[in-house]
Amino acid sequence: MRKTSPLAFLPLLLALGGCASWTSTPYEAPALDLPARWTPSALPAGTQATASWWQAFNDPALNTLIDEVLARNNDLAVAGLRLQQARLQARLAFSNQLPGVSVRQSGTASRQLGQGDSVTHAYGLTGGLSYEVDLWGKLSRQHDASQWEAEATAADLAGTRLTLIGSTATLYWQLGYLNQRLALAQASTAYTAETLKLVEAQYRAGAASRLEVLSAQQSLESQKASETDLMQQREEARSALAILLDGPPGRVLPEPSRLPEASPPEVPAGLPAGLLARRPDLMAAELRLRSSLASVDVTRASFYPVLSLTGSLGTSSAALGQLLQNPLGTLASELTLPFLNWNEWRLSVQISENDYQQAQTRFRQTVYGALKEVHDSLSARQQLAEKDARLTASLAAAREVERLYGVRYRVGTTSLKDWLDAQQTRRAAETGWVDNRFEQYRRQIILYQALGGGA
Repeated sequence: MRKTSPLAFLPLLLALGGCASWTSTPYEAPALDLPARWTPSALPAGTQATASWWQAFNDPALNTLIDEVLARNNDLAVAGLRLQQARLQARLAFSNQLPGVSVRQSGTASRQLGQGDSVTHAYGLTGGLSYEVDLWGKLSRQHDASQWEAEATAADLAGTRLTLIGSTATLYWQLGYLNQRLALAQASTAYTAETLKLVEAQYRAGAASRLEVLSAQQSLESQKASETDLMQQREEARSALAILLDGPPGRVLPEPSRLPEASPPEVPAGLPAGLLARRPDLMAAELRLRSSLASVDVTRASFYPVLSLTGSLGTSSAALGQLLQNPLGTLASELTLPFLNWNEWRLSVQISENDYQQAQTRFRQTVYGALKEVHDSLSARQQLAEKDARLTASLAAAREVERLYGVRYRVGTTSLKDWLDAQQTRRAAETGWVDNRFEQYRRQIILYQALGGGA
């Protein structure tokens, strides 16, 4: 009689598992209330921000710096490793749907007492096969959940990259801002020092009082103190940039001497509905929502009957050379009935469904938070542009007032206090203008990030 190997049943078992898979719950996107267009109004939606959005600043040094940060940053490297791990876990979940194969070799030697030196040898070789038939789709949904998580982790990596680029660009322009503030402060300090020399000369000639000399000295020392604050802020910004480049503080990096004279470039914002396809955090949130739904199916299917099939093919012989001439085969099945634990099943499913509901709520909150970021950034861009025009006019007027008070003081028609006050007003106007220009660039970076940066 011809013997049939249990391995011959493998195609049948695989077909049984594939044909009997349980249908998964279809995914439905959460209901969202999206505006038809942005308010305040944005630029036309014909063009979106590109992936290399920072190049719109037209600064070669910034472009080079960002390329270097992307190549060396530790946070980005860790995010890449997380993605690699998530993909490995997805592959592991897929392997659970395949039969498990094992091979075992054995050998024994025995001698009966009182039989002299006669030794009996026996050898065995056994191959095992185990397979869980995916009757209800539990294993496939486990793989789906891990695959969605892997894709969400890929979106996390894109989000980390976008955040890193934004941080680098912000620090770069912050250094330009601080360098410009320091240059203005140093020029103002030098001007105040000349004012002090003039007042001291007038004091020696009897044309100025001791109080006026002290007022000029106080103004000079106050400005020098402000310079030290700016220098400390610049040093901290330089250190933060060095850390992004996986280096210690103190490394000399390219930095602008001042902010650009021109306003930041315009950003086509597109339409609100397109935000879901561009922002990495929104993509990750929706992918994890899908993963959570798959986990609900896994929990539900875990309490349905489990059919496990095991087979073995082995040989046994007293002579090693004849080992493969004595095949022995077995095939067994096991049916587990976990659904008998009804209360545990019901509670477990409710917990999984609660997790999914939480994921839905978090997703909606993430979407509305993203819409708020874009709305606020578009509004800030408009308001800061209007403010820039007013501050420019204010600065021009403050400089002219200071000049006129200087002329009047020299001819003796106004007090030193009026001139020093005019100098302080001019310094405040300069600071206000530079502050607003930096805020324009900082908000521009936030807008690029809020729109997804083309990532």
